[in-house]
Amino acid sequence: MFRQVIQAEKRKGDGHIKETKSSKLETKNCGTVLIKFRVGGNLRFLSHAETVRLFQRACIRAGIKTAYSQGFNPRPKLSLPLPRSVGVESDDELLCLRVKTDGQSGSSFSPLDIDGFKAGLSTQLPVGCEVLSVSVAEADMTPRPRQATYLLPVRPEYLNEKLKGRIKRLLAETGLNLERRWGPKSPKLKNVNVRPFLKSIKLGDKGIVVECEISSAGSIRPCEILKLLELDVEMLAAPIRRTNVKFVARRSFGMRVTGHETRATE
Repeated sequence: MFRQVIQAEKRKGDGHIKETKSSKLETKNCGTVLIKFRVGGNLRFLSHAETVRLFQRACIRAGIKTAYSQGFNPRPKLSLPLPRSVGVESDDELLCLRVKTDGQSGSSFSPLDIDGFKAGLSTQLPVGCEVLSVSVAEADMTPRPRQATYLLPVRPEYLNEKLKGRIKRLLAETGLNLERRWGPKSPKLKNVNVRPFLKSIKLGDKGIVVECEISSAGSIRPCEILKLLELDVEMLAAPIRRTNVKFVARRSFGMRVTGHETRATE
């Protein structure tokens, strides 16, 4: 029966299922909330999917009216624009959450108690995950990551001239090819030039600060940075930390509008 209904709808819409009045109304009465948060401690070992489920459950317990996708298997509309590598702490994570309104404000999404929203969500998150700020995104705007900054807290005994020489040689290279797997379970490898993703590498008192470019082609991974610098985890005094992410706001159909930088609050 369900298959017959879908086929009939496809015939009416030239192969595409037409949007129903209920889905249009739901889209009209929804807005996007941007949640800045910090991840540390043992929660740094959560995968991308586990972090998403963490917030799904926290939103349910907090009574947040999350918008759901249409279809036979509806899912909550939330996303992490920049996935975090497992084992990496972060001071600048961003969650995009679609939230329902009461429908009294028309097409705009304004009636949101920011302080109440933040307090309610914060009480449902475990130790190691802290909400830093909550804001409402402009209509049809989607944040896209463009730059990320990582801190590699190298032990003092390894902050020497030899390491400075490696950094200087890396920045002087025009190409840095590394092998990556085609997929998590694929045995096939491919060569990737990660040099365009390295914006700067600086040696400071607390360790190495690396600024990375992010594009549609991807970016460089923290483990790859360690490999290029000939370092391993035992040479670090603390976990790698993502300290800053720069996002560019784009309209949903892909036109660039403006840029803004998000920084973690102290």
